[in-house]
Amino acid sequence: MSRAAKTVHRDAPLLPRELDTAQAQALIDAAGDIALVLDADGIVLDVRAHDRELLKTARRAWLGKAWADTVTVESRDKAGELLAAALADAPSAPRQVNHPAGAGPDLPVLYAAVRVAGSPRARGGVRVVALGRDLRDTVMLQRRLVDAQQSMERDYWRFREAETRYRHLFQASAEAVLIVDGRTLRIVEANPAALALLGRGAKTPKVVDAPLTSLFAADAGEPLAAAVASARSVGRHERVTVALAQARDPVTVSLVAFRHDQASFLLARLAPPQTTPARPLRARANGSAAAAGDAAEGLGIEASFVRHAADGVAFTDAQGRVVAVNGAFARLAQLSSEDQARGQPLDRWLGRTGVELSVLLANLRDNRLGGGAGLFATELRGALGLVTPVEVSACALDDDAASGGAAFAFAVRDTARRLAPGEAALPTKVPTSVAQLTELVGRVPLKQIVSETSDLIERLSIEAALTMTKDNRAMAAQLLGLSRQSLYVKLRRFGIGNLDGSDEASA
Repeated sequence: MSRAAKTVHRDAPLLPRELDTAQAQALIDAAGDIALVLDADGIVLDVRAHDRELLKTARRAWLGKAWADTVTVESRDKAGELLAAALADAPSAPRQVNHPAGAGPDLPVLYAAVRVAGSPRARGGVRVVALGRDLRDTVMLQRRLVDAQQSMERDYWRFREAETRYRHLFQASAEAVLIVDGRTLRIVEANPAALALLGRGAKTPKVVDAPLTSLFAADAGEPLAAAVASARSVGRHERVTVALAQARDPVTVSLVAFRHDQASFLLARLAPPQTTPARPLRARANGSAAAAGDAAEGLGIEASFVRHAADGVAFTDAQGRVVAVNGAFARLAQLSSEDQARGQPLDRWLGRTGVELSVLLANLRDNRLGGGAGLFATELRGALGLVTPVEVSACALDDDAASGGAAFAFAVRDTARRLAPGEAALPTKVPTSVAQLTELVGRVPLKQIVSETSDLIERLSIEAALTMTKDNRAMAAQLLGLSRQSLYVKLRRFGIGNLDGSDEASA
């Protein structure tokens, strides 16, 4: 190909000079999510959009109006600048323009305007097309990102405040305290009182990063090992009297196990010996360890998935007493070890009221062959007072004997940091469920929400309670906090269930 041919090819227009109406409309439709056809005065002559609901709303509200009157106050200057640049054939960067959407959030659109017909001198034939890209999905993602960042920021400052309080108490305490790594038994931290106590001898020992046993006399190794084993097993205070390595003064060591950031630690408190004799730690530690091993082996929870699952897992007997839990459940319940939960009723931690777990267990007993319960929303109360919203899924195990005495299995998922679903851009429907009702909070006056949905909420609550209790009306009334007579009155009012005179008489 000659150089002249290459030049002609490079300078040739990419599109034909003349496009028929159908081709022009197809090009406009493909160029953006929404397109406005304007005249020289900015009057909206036509609207095209991919979203049918948006197209219907826009044609009803925008046709025949000035473009600047269809946007929010802060976007009017942007719309005017885009129109002026298009009429002057001047290049202009796309601008985000917001359209008001009634009670819902504004409709954000990224517009670029171009003149497609006529000349500035002949204003009657001028046509400008504003091509827009719907930014609702982008804005929703940005809003969720901001919510996630704010949640992380709140968590960060809450942790900083907790750490500040911990540091203050740790440093100001008059009691000698050591923080010991639960795996290596090396000292991680020591407060000033502990350093002063351990440094009373002729030579001040190195405390931080030293083995715990190195701070005491040689004959203290065996009783300390027994105390550590007992603390790891049951997580309780254990006392043992031993002598310091330097000063040879006797001290009483109390150990408490706790978890932090997926790791286990021991809190060692040093104090002058008390008059009460030390408890026999070796037998207790060995018995606890053996019991834990037997329960885990009988239940068959050596599987790596159960032990290391991010969700809490708990196994109970037929009466709801814990047979075994995994580490994630222990962390949610603020327990220092999994063994602390064994033998305790599960509703000690799980459930807002004492009835919720009873209802769940009753459903599991009735449906032993028909599956389990899923996505049961409730709360988990930690041993130190922390309340965490959770979702519970549960099922009945096939054979109690083969499961080490466990009859039911529960999976507990923390939902405290779950982000709320994004809002709809143009809500117009009356709420028919709790999920739709929550979307109106903050966008519709409370009086209007209450007047339109009070009966709906009451009916849904009663239906949910009857479903959870398998139509056991006495248990449903207890779950709702009503008397049986009040429940029957509401059932008759909403026409739920088949009621006759004998039902109310028995109540």
